Amino acid sequence: MTNSEAGSAQADRLQEAVAQLGGAELAWVSSPDELDAVLDRGHDTVVTAGGDGSLHALANALHRRGELGERTAGLIPMGTGNDFARTIRMPLEPAEAGAALRDAVVRPLDLIEDDTGGITVNAVHLGVGADSTRAASRWKRLLGPASFPVGGAIAGFAARGYRLRVEADGEIIIDTNHKVLMVGLGNGKFIGGGAARFAPDALPDDGMISLVVSRSRGFTKRAVHAVRLHRGTHPLEVDVHYRQVRQVSVSGEACSASDDGELTDDITARTWRIRPRAWRFLVPRAYTDHAGDPSSA
Repeated sequence: MTNSEAGSAQADRLQEAVAQLGGAELAWVSSPDELDAVLDRGHDTVVTAGGDGSLHALANALHRRGELGERTAGLIPMGTGNDFARTIRMPLEPAEAGAALRDAVVRPLDLIEDDTGGITVNAVHLGVGADSTRAASRWKRLLGPASFPVGGAIAGFAARGYRLRVEADGEIIIDTNHKVLMVGLGNGKFIGGGAARFAPDALPDDGMISLVVSRSRGFTKRAVHAVRLHRGTHPLEVDVHYRQVRQVSVSGEACSASDDGELTDDITARTWRIRPRAWRFLVPRAYTDHAGDPSSA
């Protein structure tokens, strides 16, 4: 299953990946109705060729249909960012990903669900992270993955912070008397096409959300924070709250959120919780070797 807007070069790369999978049926989709039509065919395993947005659409469709626990999902990374693929160590070249899928292990993975019923596969972030996603979207066609650091620089320069109350597992992490630069919830480790290792301890099968709350400071400190965010060392900063939690509530000043790269504006209150082992996913051997025996997950 892949986005019907893929160009001819992308289509050729996809065919190379599909060739690795033997008798896989290939379907092109460009709308929720077309995705539902593909799922109506009843295949036990559904692999999406795309990025985090495509995987987000698949997970939400399966959730809406009540089929998250009934199908096995997989991914051939063909998006701009491919952040979730990086976390599960899926090769980023389609043909290599196809070969990895052929030898993959089915593993139960977590998802994040919000109080509107929306599902997050990789990460949701509010504040400057979402502002960065918006800025990067204007440069994607021209710059590809390089649009993410460009968007981050633009958003970081303009950032003024948001007055938000963040509560996790019943504890107030920060209140509206302080401005917040970003609130991030990670099921995967990366955002921004791997440009930011924002949740360095995240594993999508540990039953936890990696919460990152960055306070808003002056421009120089924000620039240093951006460098540390890229390196994954920002949890050491005194202005960063970083912990593993099961539920997060955010309320306060209206701000935008980026949910697997999908933007939502004017959020004033929302709650997220972890859904452990919510769906079955094809992960490469490289991930299971790193994360441990899938039978013990």
